[in-house]
Amino acid sequence: MKKISTRFALLMAAAAVLPLLAYGAISILSLRTGAQQAVIQGNINVARRAAEQIELYVVSSVKILKAVSADLQQTGLERWQQDRILKNFVLEFPEYRELTLLDENGRPTVSSSLGQPTIGVPGSEGVNIEGALMSRFSVDDVDLLPTAVVAVRLNGTQDGEWLVGRLNLEEMWRMVDRIRVGERGYALVVTGDGLLLAHGDPDSKSRVARGDTMLQHPIFAQMKTMPEGVATSAQQYRDERGEMLGGGARIASLGWIVMVEQPIAEAFAIPIRLQYQLGVAIGLALLAMLAVGYFWGRSFIAPIMALTRGTKALAAGHLDERVVVSSNDELGQLGDAFNNMADRLVELQEDVRKKERQAIFGRIAIGLVHDLSHPIQNIGNSCKLIVKMFDDLEYRKSFRTTVERELAQVKRVLDDLRNIAKPLPLESFPIDINRALTELAESMQATAEGSGLTLGTEFLLGPLFIEGDLFALNRVYRNLIINAFQATGPRGAVVIRTMRQDGKAVVEVADTGCGIPQDRLGTIFEDFATTKRQGLGLGLAISKKIVEQLGGTIEVASEVGVGTTFTLRFPLTKARPSQLAAV
Repeated sequence: MKKISTRFALLMAAAAVLPLLAYGAISILSLRTGAQQAVIQGNINVARRAAEQIELYVVSSVKILKAVSADLQQTGLERWQQDRILKNFVLEFPEYRELTLLDENGRPTVSSSLGQPTIGVPGSEGVNIEGALMSRFSVDDVDLLPTAVVAVRLNGTQDGEWLVGRLNLEEMWRMVDRIRVGERGYALVVTGDGLLLAHGDPDSKSRVARGDTMLQHPIFAQMKTMPEGVATSAQQYRDERGEMLGGGARIASLGWIVMVEQPIAEAFAIPIRLQYQLGVAIGLALLAMLAVGYFWGRSFIAPIMALTRGTKALAAGHLDERVVVSSNDELGQLGDAFNNMADRLVELQEDVRKKERQAIFGRIAIGLVHDLSHPIQNIGNSCKLIVKMFDDLEYRKSFRTTVERELAQVKRVLDDLRNIAKPLPLESFPIDINRALTELAESMQATAEGSGLTLGTEFLLGPLFIEGDLFALNRVYRNLIINAFQATGPRGAVVIRTMRQDGKAVVEVADTGCGIPQDRLGTIFEDFATTKRQGLGLGLAISKKIVEQLGGTIEVASEVGVGTTFTLRFPLTKARPSQLAAV
C-alpha cells in the first residue's frame, strides 16, 4: 500500500511537474525546430544574395562588351582607332583578358592581343545572355581560372562583324572568397553541367583547377531534379567532412547554381546552446518547484502522519497518546477530534473494565454457587443427621464417605481457581499414552454405562511415548471425556483414538453429542467460558494451559447435532522410562 506522502508526491508530479516537463519538451522542440529553420533559411538567403551578385557581375560584364561594340559601330573609325578602343577597354576592365573584332567571315581584323588572336564566335553550345552569346566555361591553361568567350554582333544583320572577348572570372573568385557562413562555412559556384567554377574553401580551390564536377553533390543533384520555377533548396547530408548543412540558389539567366555549405555542428551551435540553456532553466525551475513542493508537502502531510502515528498507538493500547496539530484548518480540527476521541476512549475503557470485572465476578460467583452449593449442602445435611444419628456406626461410615467426597469436589473447584491464577509447574517423563488412556478408559467404563453411553477405544498398535506429566495429562483426558459424557445423550458413543502423524502423537476424543455452535468454538478455551448452563467454565481453559506447557496443541471441531472432536498433538520422544532409570 502506498503511503499518502508517495501519493501526494505523485499528485504533485501529475499536477505540476508533468505539465512543466511537457511544456519544456515542447518549448525545446519548438526552439530547436524554429532555430534550425532560421539557420537553414539564413543559408538559403546567403546563397540567393550570392547568386544575385554573381548574376549581376556576369551580366554587367556582358553589358561592358556590348558597350564596346557600340563604340566600334561609330562610322568613320579607322582600324588603328578600333585597335586603340579595344586595348583601352582591356586596360580599363580586367574582366576581359582579350577583345577581338571579327569580320563577317570570322577572320580577326582588330585585337587587343599582342599575338595571334585565340578566340572565335561560340558555336551552338553558346548561351544567349542579354543579346550576347557566351560559351561554356573552361579552365584557362595560364592562370588556371575559369574562363568563357562572349560574342556580340556589331549590327543587326546576320553577316555583320562580331566582337568577341575572353571573360575572366577572377573577380567572381574574390567575391566567392568573401562569402563566409560562420567560421567554416563556404560558398561555391557550379555550372549547369556540374563544372566547379569557384570555391570559397582554400583547401578546395585546387578542384577548380582540376576541372572537377559536382554532379554527385547532394544539393546539385536535388536542384537538377527540381522544377525550373524552384529557385532555392536546402538539405542536410554527410560527406567526408562529416554532417553538413547545404543551401542552394539558381542563377536562372546562366543556369548556374550557387551553393553554401556549413558543418551542422557549427550551423546549429546557437540552437543547441539555446536548447541546453532552456533545458538547464527548466531543470532548475523543476528542482525549485520540487523543493518548494517538498517542504510545503511535508508541512501539509506532517499533521496527517502525526494522526497516523497516534492512531497506531491507540490501536496498540497506548491510550495516553495525543497529537499536536498547530494549524487552524480542517487538519487542526481533525487533531482536536482525535484527542477528544482518545480521552473518550480512556473513559470508555475504564467503564468497560469495570463492567468486565463485574461480569467476571458475577460469573465466578454464579459458578461458585453452582459448584459449591451442592457439596456444602450435602455436608450441611450430613452434619445435621450426624448429630441425631451419632451412635449409628453404619451412618457414621456413610457420613465420612459423603464428607470426603464433597470436600474433594470443593478442593477441585478451588484448585481450578488457583491453577488459572498460577499454573502449577509440571514434571515431564516419558509416558506411553496408549497405556495411560487404556487405564483411564477402564476406570470410566462404569460411569459411561451408568449414563447409557458406549465408551470405545481405537489405539495405535504398540507404545506411543511422549514427554509429559501423567497426573496432569490424566486430568486433561478425564475432563474431555466427562465433557463428552455430559454432551452426549443416552445410547450415544464416545471414542478415544490414538495415532501417529508427521512425527507427532495424536489423541482424539470424539462424541456423538449435541455439538457446539460455530460462534462459540473460538472462545471455549478461554477462562470462565462454558457451553453449559452452570459452572465456572475452567476445565477447557486449564486443559489448554496444561497441553501447551507440555509443548502440545489442542483443537476442536464440532457440528451441531452431529458431535464434537477434540484433537491433542504432542511431540514424540525416543526416551523410555527404563533409560531414565538407568541414568
